[in-house]
Amino acid sequence: MADNEKQTTEAAAKPAAKPVAKAPAAPPPPPGPPDPPPPADVEIPAHLQALQAALPGAVVALSYYLRDWTVIVAPERVVETAGWLRQAEGAAFDYCSDVTAVDWLSREGPRFDVVYCLYSTATRQRLRMKARLADGAAIGSVAGVWSSANWLEREVYDMFGITFTGHPDLRRILMPEEWQGHPQRKDYPLEGPGELILESPQEWLKLRQSFNEAEIE
Repeated sequence: MADNEKQTTEAAAKPAAKPVAKAPAAPPPPPGPPDPPPPADVEIPAHLQALQAALPGAVVALSYYLRDWTVIVAPERVVETAGWLRQAEGAAFDYCSDVTAVDWLSREGPRFDVVYCLYSTATRQRLRMKARLADGAAIGSVAGVWSSANWLEREVYDMFGITFTGHPDLRRILMPEEWQGHPQRKDYPLEGPGELILESPQEWLKLRQSFNEAEIE
């Protein structure tokens, strides 16, 4: 058999190459936390019913998820609500174990959730208090209600840029004072501000992109 005929026969015997499957598209970012309302067969705890009665309009919504209760509060009434939750006899949430925030960059409406994790040493109950806060808006400090919130609020200020009015010493706690931007915001550059110290991470990203485009050209 001639060499060219042999090559043709071998080529025909080989199975056709399978098309390369495209990688699935990345799912869109979640619009926000679930915060489902309590089911009809779950009774609202007495202290949450009392809170709604004592501070009308302060509670925006109640949520029950994975057997945990969350009270969503109007941001301008967080300090008032915190004081009630600590002092009220049926609540007695005397310990704030954590203050943190979540950046829902793609969410319509307020961008941030400011979250307070509370515990009552008297009743051994836990509660999550949450406030939805717009970018650039400030929220009252609860350091006067729970002293443990002092450093926790400073961390949220440092990482997310959220201002707590009335805080006794609001300044960075993890990053250097001269650091640009707030590292846990979703629009913060993953590489950090680097040597290009600018007023905002967005400006740094635009300048970095222009450098990359110039190198490609």
